[in-house]
Amino acid sequence: MPGPGPNAPLRLPPKCTRCQINRVAWTTPRVDFCYGCLPGGPFASPPCQRCGDRADYFSQGLCGRCHPRSPEHIDACKGCLAWGVYPRHNWTCWSCRWWQGHYPKGTCKHCGRATHVSDTQACRLCLENARFDQAPGRAPDVAGSNRHSQQLFFANMVFKRRVSELPTYVTWDGRWSQKNKNQLPHQPGTRFDEDAPEQLTLFDMDPDPEVLRQRILVEDSDLTRYCAAILADHASRYGWSVRQRNAVMQTLRMLQTVRPTPTALIRASEVVAMRRYDGTISSTIDVLAEAELLIEDVPTRVERYFTAKFIDSGALPDTMRQHLELWLQIMLGGSRQAPRQFPREPETVELHIQGLAPVVQAWVEAGRQSFAEITQDDILTALAGLPKNTSHRHFAENGLKSLFKILKGRRLVFANPMRGIDLTRVATNIPLPLDTELIRAELDSPNPATALAVALIAFHALTGKQVRELQMTDIVDGRLRLNGRDIPLAAPVRTRLAAWLDYRNRTWPNSANPHLLINRRTAPRLVSGGHSFPWKDCGIRPRALREDRILHEIHATGGDVRRICDLFGLSVEGATRYLATIEHPDLTGEDR
Repeated sequence: MPGPGPNAPLRLPPKCTRCQINRVAWTTPRVDFCYGCLPGGPFASPPCQRCGDRADYFSQGLCGRCHPRSPEHIDACKGCLAWGVYPRHNWTCWSCRWWQGHYPKGTCKHCGRATHVSDTQACRLCLENARFDQAPGRAPDVAGSNRHSQQLFFANMVFKRRVSELPTYVTWDGRWSQKNKNQLPHQPGTRFDEDAPEQLTLFDMDPDPEVLRQRILVEDSDLTRYCAAILADHASRYGWSVRQRNAVMQTLRMLQTVRPTPTALIRASEVVAMRRYDGTISSTIDVLAEAELLIEDVPTRVERYFTAKFIDSGALPDTMRQHLELWLQIMLGGSRQAPRQFPREPETVELHIQGLAPVVQAWVEAGRQSFAEITQDDILTALAGLPKNTSHRHFAENGLKSLFKILKGRRLVFANPMRGIDLTRVATNIPLPLDTELIRAELDSPNPATALAVALIAFHALTGKQVRELQMTDIVDGRLRLNGRDIPLAAPVRTRLAAWLDYRNRTWPNSANPHLLINRRTAPRLVSGGHSFPWKDCGIRPRALREDRILHEIHATGGDVRRICDLFGLSVEGATRYLATIEHPDLTGEDR
């Protein structure tokens, strides 16, 4: 099929209207099909008019390597003119991408190009040419090396040195490097305290993100200098990558740029606000906490839920609000004062709040000003409005029992109105078996973390919380030691454990996290994974998988409750729930 020469104006050709995979054969003249979808075809594509290649035809008579709009077209880097970059990376090599993120735009005083320049007003091309002629122990002569000509090079050919070969500048030895502004010493007498005079904000206006990005490239403050050695030492101990360490330093620069009071302690809410500018939040908070510069003022999920249920309405009397805040403080933090109490799980406190909210709201609407006015009749009336044998009434009863127990122990009420009220039992459901094929499919998941978590529960009936909190030292010689139990791991579990440990060692070789299952977010820290890890893309929930394992065991043993309690750490009451399925016609277990 005839067409114009290769010098015709080129643009990104659209996709074929039939297959929507290949690009159209020609744009000038217009052809809406590729050669394989042309009417009367398919036809063989012609050779490239520039290089003669027949195997990789793209469009307009050119192959993928020769067409300027092809994703496989190779050209020179916009920053250092190195050959070998692709359009999907904005015609920029890896070194220049880092360079553009750390230095502002300007004019190189050696070659005169308008590009990103360093503190010495030299572009990366001139600096690399100077390093070719740099003598040992001497600074590079940028002006002399670029006086007559410049040597170009291939892109992405500079390899990173090994971690063991990196310079050890993470500790203070009395000398500071002058070539990196992130290692300069802070001014003598620099201190950050919460008593610093704070400049109040008159107008809450967000800065322009582009102006802020250019400003932080030249930002050099006492905060970044003060945290430089602390950040480097923290990154070395926790196995952070160079990219993560640089991202934290960039967030510190960004934070110092937008703060109205540079010498005041930093609130965690100010760091969280940097998320709108793509700041690194969690790692920055860890570094500031280690530097003792952080004021933790970000409420937890339970505190936000408590505020939404009781405080935001504004109708709660002051006495009730103070009592509820005291109750929340003791529930989350425990109490050493008699009556002593251990801290409760945040999920338990959230369920208590869910049950208390409608009851307390009804008392406020009735005109009650304090919990000391509440009688047993008021509680019975409030509970009578909730359906029996439901989770809502169960949560309300447990929440009221916990609230008045704490208030009575602190002598804030005359008597405990919940005393003598029997708590209603919630009807439990019947454990049901899972599809065996679904379990097998998840055991062979391509994600090694998911396969290991499913195997631990499917063979040993661990809970989801136990899997999250497992540590590397809990497994020794193929045996799992958990809560005083010594569990020999099954062969399929050991196979998946070995696969996960190999993957973990390859992906995060320097991670100091002691937990067995880690991810990208928890690898540079010491915390466990969240509730959704590694179950987010899994078709099975850990609770249902555990119930399936216990249900299979109790049917295989003919209802041996003692064995179930010893094998899985259940109470007698918990094992009785599975014992009730022995005589169920649909759960006899013959088909398993």
